[in-house]
Amino acid sequence: MARPRSISDERLLSATGAVISKVGPGFTLAQVAKEAGVAVGSVAQRFGSKKGLLKALSTVGRAEAVTRIRDVAAAAPGPREALLDALVTVYAGLGDATAAANSLGQLAADLADEELRALLGEHYAAMEAELRALVIRAMDTGWRGPGPDVAARTLLATVNGAAIDWSIRPRGELTERLAADLESIVGSWYA
Repeated sequence: MARPRSISDERLLSATGAVISKVGPGFTLAQVAKEAGVAVGSVAQRFGSKKGLLKALSTVGRAEAVTRIRDVAAAAPGPREALLDALVTVYAGLGDATAAANSLGQLAADLADEELRALLGEHYAAMEAELRALVIRAMDTGWRGPGPDVAARTLLATVNGAAIDWSIRPRGELTERLAADLESIVGSWYA
């Protein structure tokens, strides 16, 4: 009979995210193991390689992003706030400018790998679908903006670009920057 796992995937993936925030795409399995308080072999055995670890992190990250969007939107006082809050919350965890730059550096590395790029495509498609649903809800409240597909794509591109720009040239808090940029767009889409 196999021994039960005493170290959860969640713990290892959380450690991976923490290490990426600290050191960026050059992280090693040894750094992840140290952060998680386990042997390197535990990480390698579970995920096989750094790429395997990144694939698992991408899959879990997509599910977590969708859950955060839904939870924040459900707690918002109205459809407009749901849309704006959902967009900001996805990036709220990037941390300071250095951590954000390291995380976004990993994004750039993922783009260079065909499999990881495909997983990123699934991640952004899932986020766009959630935003599209929120735009449809917002359309019942004086909406004069573009259709749901264009609006969701535009807003997602805005937060992605703003997060990159802020990580390079940080001024103020990221969440404040995102909220202001989004309000400047969404505000013009209402009567």
